[in-house]
Amino acid sequence: MNGTTPAAPRVLVVGSGPTGLLLAGDLATAGIPVTLLEKRPHKISNLSRAFVLHARTLEQLDARGLADDLEAVGQPLDRLRLFGRLTVALDTLPSRFNHLLVLPQYEVEKVLERRAVEAGVDFRYESEVTGLAQDADGVTVEVRRPGGRTESLRAAYVVGSDGMRSAVREAIGLPFPGRSVIRSVVLADVLLAEKPDSLLTVNAVGDAFAFVAPFGDGYYRVIGWHRGRDVPDTEPVGLDEVKEITRLALGRDFGMHDARWMSRFHSDERQAPAYRVGRVFLAGDAAHVHTPAGGQGMNTGLQDAANLSWKLAAVVTGHADPALLDTYQAERHPVGKAVLRSSGGIVRLAMAKRPWTLAARAAVTAFLNRVGPARRRAAGQITGTGFRYPAPRGAHRLTGTRVPDVALAGGGRLYEALRGGRFVLITPGSCDGGAGRADRLAVERWARGERRTAVLVRPDGYVAWAADSADSAAIGAALDRHLGRVAA
Repeated sequence: MNGTTPAAPRVLVVGSGPTGLLLAGDLATAGIPVTLLEKRPHKISNLSRAFVLHARTLEQLDARGLADDLEAVGQPLDRLRLFGRLTVALDTLPSRFNHLLVLPQYEVEKVLERRAVEAGVDFRYESEVTGLAQDADGVTVEVRRPGGRTESLRAAYVVGSDGMRSAVREAIGLPFPGRSVIRSVVLADVLLAEKPDSLLTVNAVGDAFAFVAPFGDGYYRVIGWHRGRDVPDTEPVGLDEVKEITRLALGRDFGMHDARWMSRFHSDERQAPAYRVGRVFLAGDAAHVHTPAGGQGMNTGLQDAANLSWKLAAVVTGHADPALLDTYQAERHPVGKAVLRSSGGIVRLAMAKRPWTLAARAAVTAFLNRVGPARRRAAGQITGTGFRYPAPRGAHRLTGTRVPDVALAGGGRLYEALRGGRFVLITPGSCDGGAGRADRLAVERWARGERRTAVLVRPDGYVAWAADSADSAAIGAALDRHLGRVAA
């Protein structure tokens, strides 16, 4: 796309949804030749189900200089209502983004695609993966091109971000255990005669559930489900059906009219047992799918990409041992499992019907409304700000924790310093640890001089190493361990 012949890829990314676009853009920004394969023609589709960016994802996008562009087109919401009576306040989140951002997935894809193109990603559309074989040195991928033409591509690593029906996952022989949770969910993009009172409107009453969110172009996405209507996904959807479900769940249908698109789908809960097999990785919906409750799907995939991309870049460039790639499974698989539990729990409580499930919902609602720490933990889980990664035995208490956007000396912010995919070392005083590592390390000082802790922040915003008091030798050893030694 940039008018030059792309270099042979070191990494092949399969699937150009948000997860694949972020990952490919990160690798190309790091100077790694990357090819992105997509079986569909080139088109940014508005037929997306994701409508929410949470705080942790916005922080990751801020570390790439993209969050402000999305904040300009999205609409912030500082509280999330669940089960009608439970309100999860987001304005107290320890984040620059103490809200969720309502905007359709295609807006996210447009920003990520633009960045990937500018970074030099080699896009190949209408390219379907038909086979894959790996050996000790790399991976060979068989691709079907337009007109039935086939070709083989070779890379050091492959990442499958190609969705629930992942060809990459199938090629490496991984199962996708789980089940369909909700069948015959209807979707419609409509105009409304009456504007809803809330930015996001969601509720469940009896057998009906409905969700309404704005596209930003005058249309609204409506998602509805009725327990008593279980028909195949191929069954046509009529506007009358959408209206009826919406009235049952929300009390009115807002005078919806002029649907430009309607469809039906089912929602699954599934997770691959492994996110890595040899030189092949899975991310996003190829690794895990769950119900839309809580709006965590796209967010979890983008955070998968942010976790994996810097590790691949460090290994491919020779700055890290390949064993670093094992931490992707160790860190992200438990998060995917937790998201399956939380999103599944939300939808089951929302659709409670039997007396004991209604009682359980009432108890959970009362408990979270009354107990502040529990409510904050729930907010941290939904928004992604509450997750921490495993730390080695004996590590500092901060190791593996997310670092908020702390102020730095000179007026800067941490997530500005993270731009470019670098580590950031924050120290109480001056430090010369950046010598020979300027391409992958920024050295900063705390804005508040009384802080005595030295912290090495990974490119994805989590603590790699910390010490309450550390001399230059200890800092140097930590940098050698996490960034590789400086060549003599």
